[in-house]
Amino acid sequence: MLTAVLKGVAVRSSAPPPVLPPAAPHHGLRWSLLCAAGLLVLGLLAGAMQLPLSWLAAAVGAGLLLSGLVAGVSALLRSLSRGVLLRRISAVYEFDSAAAFLTDTGGEVIWLNAAARSRYPFTDTPQLSAALTDYAAHPSAVIRRLSARALAEGVTGEDVVTRAGVLRLQVIRCRRSALLWRFDLFLERSSLARGSEGISLPMLMAGRSGAVLYANKALRDLTGGRPRTLEELIPGPSVGSGGIIALNAISGPVQAVMIEVDGAAERREIYFLPLSSLPAIASLQGLEDLPLALLRLGSDGTILASNTEAQQMLRLTPGEEINASALLDGPGRPLRDWIADVAAHRAPARTETLRLLRASSPDSFVRLTLRPWGEAARNGLLALLVDATEIRSLQAQFTQSQKMQLVGQLAGGVAHDFNNLLTAISGHCDLLLLNHDALDPEYADLSQIRQNANRAAGLVSQLLAFSRKQTLHAEYLYLQDVVRDMTQLLSRLVGEKIRLDVSHEHGPTLIRADRRQLEQVLMNLVVNARDAMRAEGEIRIRSARADFEFARPMGEVSLPAGAYAVLTVSDEGPGISPQALEKIFEPFFTTKPAGEGTGLGLSTAYGIVKQSGGFIFVQNAASGGAEFSVYLPIHDRETIDIPVTPQIRPQASLPLVREGVILLVEDEAPVRAFAARALRLRGYTVMEAEDGQDALELLSDPALDVRLFISDVIMQGLEGPAWVRIAREQRPEVPVIFISGYAAETFFDVLADMPRVNFLAKPFSLADLNVAVGAALSDQEDRLS
Repeated sequence: MLTAVLKGVAVRSSAPPPVLPPAAPHHGLRWSLLCAAGLLVLGLLAGAMQLPLSWLAAAVGAGLLLSGLVAGVSALLRSLSRGVLLRRISAVYEFDSAAAFLTDTGGEVIWLNAAARSRYPFTDTPQLSAALTDYAAHPSAVIRRLSARALAEGVTGEDVVTRAGVLRLQVIRCRRSALLWRFDLFLERSSLARGSEGISLPMLMAGRSGAVLYANKALRDLTGGRPRTLEELIPGPSVGSGGIIALNAISGPVQAVMIEVDGAAERREIYFLPLSSLPAIASLQGLEDLPLALLRLGSDGTILASNTEAQQMLRLTPGEEINASALLDGPGRPLRDWIADVAAHRAPARTETLRLLRASSPDSFVRLTLRPWGEAARNGLLALLVDATEIRSLQAQFTQSQKMQLVGQLAGGVAHDFNNLLTAISGHCDLLLLNHDALDPEYADLSQIRQNANRAAGLVSQLLAFSRKQTLHAEYLYLQDVVRDMTQLLSRLVGEKIRLDVSHEHGPTLIRADRRQLEQVLMNLVVNARDAMRAEGEIRIRSARADFEFARPMGEVSLPAGAYAVLTVSDEGPGISPQALEKIFEPFFTTKPAGEGTGLGLSTAYGIVKQSGGFIFVQNAASGGAEFSVYLPIHDRETIDIPVTPQIRPQASLPLVREGVILLVEDEAPVRAFAARALRLRGYTVMEAEDGQDALELLSDPALDVRLFISDVIMQGLEGPAWVRIAREQRPEVPVIFISGYAAETFFDVLADMPRVNFLAKPFSLADLNVAVGAALSDQEDRLS
């Protein structure tokens, strides 16, 4: 039955039909039992009136019939499930250049792609072990080992150095009983020999672990055989491409220039240019087709000869008379001067990274190594070029990540200091407002101060969002509900000339995020789209669901397998230039004219999405304009416990601690003054301390009845968590409220093991402080009662 279902799938596919195992014998037996049970029931029911015992037999037959039906339906469902899996695998891997097999856990092949069918023409029922016979002495052992690892870890792989070559095996668990295998034969010695055996330069192929996979005839003759490892061949310290090393030759150490050609990630392709052969090599005769770019340069930089690889890299025409300085951008000084200095032995012959001037991309680089010989002023120099574009790109990415990290740390520190100032400003403003009613002339001025302090707090929040150090109040919510609630506000935001098209391509998708921050992300993306169009047009907001059974590459990021809620915002503007796309999420980067943008909108959105465990991407849509996509993990409503938000009693009913003391520890005097006065107005008795050491001295009095600690986290000397731990050795039941301008997530590791801890983020208002204190004391009363 499984065979029939899978064959039906194959017929509908344009690819050749997959090879499938025959139906298992127990399927036929199951249906035979089913038929026999049906006949037994019919026969016995017919004579039931004459033989009372037949009713029992009829019941037994009915049970057999029901069991057979259940087993048959179960087998059908399994077959259909496998059919769905086969269609998905075929759509992705049918035309993969590597051989791909779908097998059960025993290695029996269920499906194989076109590459596997052409490379491994099975005659009987295909077994994976038959495909591995040419590569491994014990294929069954390899299959068992990798199958066990894949079933346990989800994905695994290894390189197998075999008699026929080097085979990369990758195994992916698709279901509990199905595995996907990829065989990538990235090095066949026979084909390699055809290309490199006749080269006069010694060369080898090595794995990333240093094992030598292949050595050509020139290297074998030089060393007396094939070395087993690079360390055996080059015993000295490791050097980069272009460096001089000492080869362990059969006649003794041989000085040579080591050149590594960028190849597949699984192997290293290395050539050795003996220094003694440089004059002969410089003519480039016989080296035209070497996969290594070589130039012969005059002492003034004129290109005297070039091989095919160099001509392709530099976009030279054969016989073209040109100076290297017209093709390569110099290393901080004119290239002619550097070449002349090396030729005259005034400068060392080191390797430099240069920019290609004739390349299609302005960010194309090569590493150039110059080697003079003899009288270099007369003979010239040999130039070796290696593509360094990818290395330079990785260096730029690393530098950028460091810069972003430093900016993030700076943003977090600045936000912390501003939050202290804003706490004092807004707090004392709240205290003044207590003494003025709405009709008071000063009430409007105080309200303006309060509102602008809140606006400043919003800007600080954006800095913290960029640095991913803000406090997120994550909750379970439906993405579609957030978009619907924001639609009216966004419509007013974009204006009358721009249309807002909102659609939902899937039912409700449950995510976990800070609602306020998610609204900020949506607003920032819509504002960015509005500003990009400048005139009439349409902004499209889409919510959808994306399910990835396997990890999905998205540019330089790989999305893990799983279900995602997707929020897409696209516009009809001119799009984003390739140069701007690389920097679009950097802080303070903006494509708007001077004075029209802060450069924080998209970097803030990026920080919020990443802190929420999601991903954000940008691309230019095919129809024009830019398209931003946010991916947030979907949560299953039936498998999670959505916490109930605790109900805080109204402020009027919050308890007043008239018999106990609140210990307030804060090193910022304005913040401490506001908090202390606010608590005293509520009837609390407050003792103040500037730091942790002062707090411990106050607590040394055993008669002091302290009901609550309120402490800053970061202070000089003893920090908040440190002094609280010491104090709780004698007062273990006292709750604590930590306050800080940094986010709570910053201190998660420090506070995770501390019981009865609450966190209040700065800047906080008078009401925020009263509610936090009342809630902490209410919890303590409930525990003690």
